[in-house]
Amino acid sequence: MSDVLISASGLTRYYESGELKVAALDGVDLLIERGAYVVLAGRSGSGKTTLLNMLGGLDRPDSGSLVIAGQNLLTMSSAGRARFRLCHLGFVFQAYNLIRVLSARENVAYVLQLQGVKKKQRFQLADQWLARVGLQGFENRRPDQMSGGQQQRVAVARALATEPDLVLADEPTANLDSHTGESLMDLMRKLNEERCTTFVIASHDPAVIASARTLITMQDGKIAPVETL
Repeated sequence: MSDVLISASGLTRYYESGELKVAALDGVDLLIERGAYVVLAGRSGSGKTTLLNMLGGLDRPDSGSLVIAGQNLLTMSSAGRARFRLCHLGFVFQAYNLIRVLSARENVAYVLQLQGVKKKQRFQLADQWLARVGLQGFENRRPDQMSGGQQQRVAVARALATEPDLVLADEPTANLDSHTGESLMDLMRKLNEERCTTFVIASHDPAVIASARTLITMQDGKIAPVETL
């Protein structure tokens, strides 16, 4: 099996801004190996979130190529990309994106349900992952009964419960205080080390950038040479 998980070449994405055509991505080339822990750094508007959305199959480039886990995302149908996300990707969002009426256990189990895992097994897996992220005893709490840091830990458990090839995180510490944010990054690095799950995290938080094993800096839709720390 190839050690390369993500192979992108010449990714370009334009957006219209009035009469102007702005390049959110401008010929991005990228290789990321399995088990990497990558931070995409850059100011707002640098292209990091656009690139993350490309890697997640949530947006399509105007030109270029993108292969993840041996599959060409750009030749897939919308339904094919949805299946790919379900089977291969985990997401951690800035705003947590938990289902408010569901408990922590039910939120983590939801993606497993979509994969067809039987109820008893998916709840067992959900409880195991909640324990892994330090939330044993919180299984029956709804999001409004938890702090921001606890909700983000539920989101991490949900992202990892399906054992994805790749976890994508967009500004995961943006709504957290510094101590909670550092704790979350420690958790994600530990999970990366223990399970060799590949993480790609978009952030301008200095603490997140400091946690990187591979740092990719973006500016004006381009990337600087990849820096391994």
